[in-house]
Amino acid sequence: MRKAETFSREPQGQNVAHDTTIHQKSEQDRKALLFAMNLSLAIGIFMVLLKGGAYLLTGSSAILSDAAESIVHVAAVVFASYSLRLSFQPADETHHYGHSKISFFSVGFEGGMITIAALYILEASIQNWMAGIQIEHLGIGTILTLLAILINGALGTYLIKLGTKQDSNILVANGHHTFTDCWTGIAVLTGLGLVLASKWLPFDPICGILMAFNILRTGVSLMRSAFSGLMDKADPEVYLALTTLLDSETKTRGMTHHQLRLRHLGDAHEVAVHLVFPQGESLQAAHATATEIETAIQNTLTPAYVTTHLECAGNHDTIHPGRQI
Repeated sequence: MRKAETFSREPQGQNVAHDTTIHQKSEQDRKALLFAMNLSLAIGIFMVLLKGGAYLLTGSSAILSDAAESIVHVAAVVFASYSLRLSFQPADETHHYGHSKISFFSVGFEGGMITIAALYILEASIQNWMAGIQIEHLGIGTILTLLAILINGALGTYLIKLGTKQDSNILVANGHHTFTDCWTGIAVLTGLGLVLASKWLPFDPICGILMAFNILRTGVSLMRSAFSGLMDKADPEVYLALTTLLDSETKTRGMTHHQLRLRHLGDAHEVAVHLVFPQGESLQAAHATATEIETAIQNTLTPAYVTTHLECAGNHDTIHPGRQI
């Protein structure tokens, strides 16, 4: 992959900032992501109609809760679709790293909508239990719910696999939300099956309540993930891998490094590190070495923006008093 590079000399002699950037996603990758998002939206709307019909036939509180979660899911997919398209916008004068951080807002919104759905399911299940339970046409309701489970399971698997492959947090979060819809359906099916087997109607709202707590956990997890991304929390495993790599790369060249910084931009990582070269190293040689190290980082962490700050060990303490090498 060809790299776009910029170099700038700083006032203090041999301190040089060297930046390596990455390309935007290819047109083929964008089309694949957009197709997946459009498919998710279409199936989400179909799920609302399917589950709404199942509720009208059965009167099941669990199916009503499941249908409500699907409505919330469609709203989340609409926002995710907008976020995905915005994340494709290239860097400009006011957004130097592009617009991909919208993905964290999308993940947080998705988590928030899941949480709202969970609270509604919990409230509706308790109310239906207290008001008196009436369920009819369980056989048809069970068949429709099973169909929804199979469709959502297949869609969720597809979205997560593609999102992971394309490093798209938006698509992965949407896939997890789809799986939440799938698990909700399984809970509904379990409740209806228990009612059919035992003729004890409270199994229906009980399963609705258990389902609510399960998807509430997913919603909170997504919101925490979004918060971590927006606060630029570094991934400990990735940071450790980068530190190990830099220790090895610099040691073999008789140099050191410090000030390693890492954050996730939504569809790529940003890495910044100071490289300290032996005294007397020429700018040409230092630049070549920095490029080799940046390439090693990109091969380990793809895709990534890599910025290296070149320093000289001979006058490092004079230029940066109090800073540890």
